Amino acid sequence: MSAAIDEILDRRRLRKRLTFWRVMALIGFAGVIIASLAAAGFGTSLSDKSSDHIARISISGFITENQQLIDLITKARKDKKVKGVIIKMDSPGGATVGGEAIYEAVRALAKAKPTVTSVGGLAASAGYMIAVGTDHIVARRSSLVGSIGVLFQYPDASKLLDTIGVKMEEIKSSPLKAEPSPFHPAQEDAKEVLRDLIKDSFGWFRGLVKERRNYSDSEVDIVATGRIFSGAQGVANKLIDEIGGEEVARSWLSEKKGLSKKLKTVDWKPPTDTLGLYTSMAKALGFGENGGIFAVSSELSNLRKLAQERIFLDGLLSVWHASGLKSIKEGEIR
Repeated sequence: MSAAIDEILDRRRLRKRLTFWRVMALIGFAGVIIASLAAAGFGTSLSDKSSDHIARISISGFITENQQLIDLITKARKDKKVKGVIIKMDSPGGATVGGEAIYEAVRALAKAKPTVTSVGGLAASAGYMIAVGTDHIVARRSSLVGSIGVLFQYPDASKLLDTIGVKMEEIKSSPLKAEPSPFHPAQEDAKEVLRDLIKDSFGWFRGLVKERRNYSDSEVDIVATGRIFSGAQGVANKLIDEIGGEEVARSWLSEKKGLSKKLKTVDWKPPTDTLGLYTSMAKALGFGENGGIFAVSSELSNLRKLAQERIFLDGLLSVWHASGLKSIKEGEIR
């Protein structure tokens, strides 16, 4: 009888401990959510964005057809509280289609509201393409701008296959199907197709820069060689309008577009996808409907994977300046 009573008491003590640690975990989880929301700017969303302000939209890293960014630009265009926009640009370029899509969104924005680009370290290629969508471009003397050109690269692994004794056989509907191929040297007619593609894309890019920067044919020929320019050189060659940072961009909005100097500059950011992260944390702490020791192990594994993916993505974008010029993929603008 005594053993049974002791067992019951032990179970009650264990249940109390489990309840205590679950409550503590819940408090910690709530703290993480609050801190994350604050870091993502939710605290300022309800206050600063509810009054007239200047929106700051940052574009950095490798350019892709980022629908969240495009939606954010569109939302700023439609928001009556946004009186002007500063595009913070720091990108080496990226996919041609991404640059085109974001450029079109920025052009629509600039037609509706005063919009200026403030270049950080780099506005090259597709990054510069987006910048010319605004009506004014400001950069530091040591910023890099330009790199107006188009690149298409493909691998030729035929010698490697010969070395290891592998031969690739193909049956195709026509000679140019799936050309160029990495399994054999490109034929001249395939290269000519690529040259036509490059000429078409480059002609469009060149014409866009000529129109937006008011170049003559001879002037655009000087800058549309694929080379990069410093900010100081960019002023001399009309790639940018002024030397300076965001304060110069703000001055342009005030002096040329009549916006009040008292307007706050508020960061506009794409929504942070934290739902999956929070759900995994909640389940890992035992708050899921199937919580338990096995669920904890599984969710911790998923949480670790999610964290690693997010860290890798953020790191790639932050260090792209160092490796971006060596990591160009097919169909990207340089």
